[in-house]
Amino acid sequence: MPTYSALTTLPGEEAAQSLAAAMERMTPEPTGVGVFEIEDGSGLWEVGGYFLEAPDGVMLEVLATAFGARPFAVSELPEVDWVAHVRRELSPVEAGRFFVYGSHDADKVPQGADRVPLQIEATVAFGTGHHGTTLGCLKAFDRLLTEGWRPAKVVDIGCGTAVLAMAAAATLPDALVIASDIDRVAVDVAEANVAINGLQGRIECLEAAGLDHARIKAAGPYDLVFANILKGPLIELAPAIATHLATGGRAILSGLLSVQADSVTSAYVGSGMVLNNRDDIGEWSTLVLQKPAVGGQ
Repeated sequence: MPTYSALTTLPGEEAAQSLAAAMERMTPEPTGVGVFEIEDGSGLWEVGGYFLEAPDGVMLEVLATAFGARPFAVSELPEVDWVAHVRRELSPVEAGRFFVYGSHDADKVPQGADRVPLQIEATVAFGTGHHGTTLGCLKAFDRLLTEGWRPAKVVDIGCGTAVLAMAAAATLPDALVIASDIDRVAVDVAEANVAINGLQGRIECLEAAGLDHARIKAAGPYDLVFANILKGPLIELAPAIATHLATGGRAILSGLLSVQADSVTSAYVGSGMVLNNRDDIGEWSTLVLQKPAVGGQ
């Protein structure tokens, strides 16, 4: 079955979100609509829809005109078995003690008590370990463990596949570990991966927007917060993450481009935290920030 994409750009987030909402009411109905900021300083946003039938070209033209967008570029996408493609293309990832792999590479898992294998299947949820953001978070966590730090309470915000939460649960047998995501599908994927890795009962998987969940609030404060999401939500969550961290607690943040690192850092410093470390992998950055004692550094 063919799939069609319809993509355009326009200035301003509000207009882009409004255009996306209008596209969702089209006939034939799109299977999904996304809105993304183009990270080049232009102020432009991309709006894209995906359809199982050829979209109505006249309606797309009307919508583009109404919202001040460029004419839609409509393409028919080739049929691809993306899971099979990912399995062929993605090799295992090593990040310090962590070895992230798919079931098709189970024969490559290294042996030894000092290695922590984490099996992640190719799915629609983000976080296979290959992306610079997830890899950066794993390396940052590995470094803290090597330094002897052992957090007792961990929460992974926007967990995707739950690879970060599983890294914590696998290395901190006595820790409380919670993984949450705003997307129900991601939560289902997280629960499946937790089961695959034999970590049932060690990680609570919750559907939540940021830290806005009764269980997350009740279980805090946390010694470690993972948040591998995007620049906008990271900045928005800065006060809440700082509030929910214990004194001396750390936040490992990623999902941001290197050019965005300073603005994200500023948001957390403004919320009373200090920058411990920044790692860049390609065009992506990972930040480690700490909540100091009152009056401390």
